[in-house]
Amino acid sequence: MRILGGGLRALRRDYQLWIMIAPAIAAVLIFNYIPMYGIQLAFKDFDFAKGLTGGAWRGVDYFKQFIDSYLFTDLMRNTFLISLATIIVGFPAPIILALILNQIRRKRFKNVMQTTVYLPHFISIIVLVGMMNVLMSPETGVIGYMMKGLGLGHINLIASTNTFIPVYVLSDIWQHCGWNSIIYLAALSTVDPQLYDSAKIDGAGRMKMIRYVDLPALVPTIIILFILSMGNILSTGFEKIFLMQNSLNLPVSEVIATYVYKIGIISNQFSYASAIGLFNTLINFVFLFAMNAASKKMSNTSLY
Repeated sequence: MRILGGGLRALRRDYQLWIMIAPAIAAVLIFNYIPMYGIQLAFKDFDFAKGLTGGAWRGVDYFKQFIDSYLFTDLMRNTFLISLATIIVGFPAPIILALILNQIRRKRFKNVMQTTVYLPHFISIIVLVGMMNVLMSPETGVIGYMMKGLGLGHINLIASTNTFIPVYVLSDIWQHCGWNSIIYLAALSTVDPQLYDSAKIDGAGRMKMIRYVDLPALVPTIIILFILSMGNILSTGFEKIFLMQNSLNLPVSEVIATYVYKIGIISNQFSYASAIGLFNTLINFVFLFAMNAASKKMSNTSLY
């Protein structure tokens, strides 16, 4: 009762803050927690007439079916490779960009640069993939002409199994690197200016100030965001991969997200698709939990 009374007093004291975050809480409940009711579909045979709760119980049969599937290895490999390449190449990119932007002293030029690198984030994925198809066309695209001029021949970068992942990762960096750098710039804005002055007095150049002042200030933010990124290790973006997919790059572009769509929506195997989606979520949770535990042990920085 004492805890409840304290909670009510805190609620009355900070009711403005609770009203402010109420829409966000409602959105999380509606779109993240209430849909968990449908998880049971992964363990039952879905019956249109009986609904979610009326189908026959199948247990873990659908999970076994997915693991025993001949596509399981390819799907896991493709998903891991794309996600791993995105993290290895894409995760440091906004950090580097934030460090560069933070070194710009002319405010007007800095604002122009920030606006320029933020703009690609607002381009629709459909428009982006359309631009990529036009630019990388081996016959009419600008990049296609450049490759022919360099003697590389007619190579469709999107359709090739050798270049699909690099094209996906680099285009993702181009689109989101600037936007993702905002949080690092915010962290850098909290650095005490006296630290830079002290570093200058000690004879430190820009590179040493980045190493000994900026990077230590970013470490907690980097660790937290890296832990969160590990929670999406198997959650590659469905829309972009699906739009870039074709019969030529399918061996490397078929990932869990696109396979779930084809099995669940196109083939109407809702229970099987739900099991695959739940399997994907469980793997992500394991990675998130493991990385959080490792980070807490090594750096004393974690989500909880």
